[in-house]
Amino acid sequence: MTSTVSRTGHRSVGELLRRWRERRRLSQLELSIQAEISTRHLSFVETGRSAPSRDMVLRLAEHLEVPLRERNPLLLAAGFAPVYGEHDLAAPEMAEIRAAVRQVLTGHEPYPALAMDRHWNLVDANDCLLRLTRDVAPDLLTPPVNVLRLSLHPDGLAGRIANLGEWRAHLLGRLRRQASTTADPTLTALHAELQGYPCDQPQPEVEHPGPGDVVVPLRVRSAGLDLALFGIAASFGTPTDITVAELAIELFFPADPATRTALHTLADRQP
Repeated sequence: MTSTVSRTGHRSVGELLRRWRERRRLSQLELSIQAEISTRHLSFVETGRSAPSRDMVLRLAEHLEVPLRERNPLLLAAGFAPVYGEHDLAAPEMAEIRAAVRQVLTGHEPYPALAMDRHWNLVDANDCLLRLTRDVAPDLLTPPVNVLRLSLHPDGLAGRIANLGEWRAHLLGRLRRQASTTADPTLTALHAELQGYPCDQPQPEVEHPGPGDVVVPLRVRSAGLDLALFGIAASFGTPTDITVAELAIELFFPADPATRTALHTLADRQP
């Protein structure tokens, strides 16, 4: 029998794949159909009776939606070299990525926009977002700035969010799903921290729109303005670098004409 135990002494590739399959709530039959391999072969891979090829590891990882960061350990456990690089965003090789992010953020003015990493730490933001958050507690704006902490901390934006209960439930639900999908302990710890923040409003277990709403908006008072915003998340479509794969861009749009007018007026006042 060929051993599939990692040369570093960690879990076998079969055990890692099985854990990811169970996390995705897929049966061996369901995964084998998606990956177009036999259930018998998949079973042999998971139990260590068969050693998967490099392409097989990558194919299963793709169908299991394993994050790029976790695909290299799968390859190492199977005895193969990692294939996904990871560059610091400040590295020269990432200049075009940085420029692309900045172009998106500045092009979204006069509406707020930001870019963040996998742990919701702020990477970049446009002037509108900086204007709307400049008067929160200084320690929350000290790098690394965590976007969720900035939003839900009582010294952050929380005290100005009119619909804090439903917005908090939305953010915590999103974070919980992300932590479950990625199995990232940092996200799990962040979720536990944020849950401990006070909230004097009821938090719905299921998101539901109010009268006339087509999305659940963020209703916040900032820079002397009453704003209603909805967000759109964007990411790079074909990343092969771990850092790029984990970059997320959040674009906020006015949810009503009054917010649109207010943000344009605020931008016109700036020198």
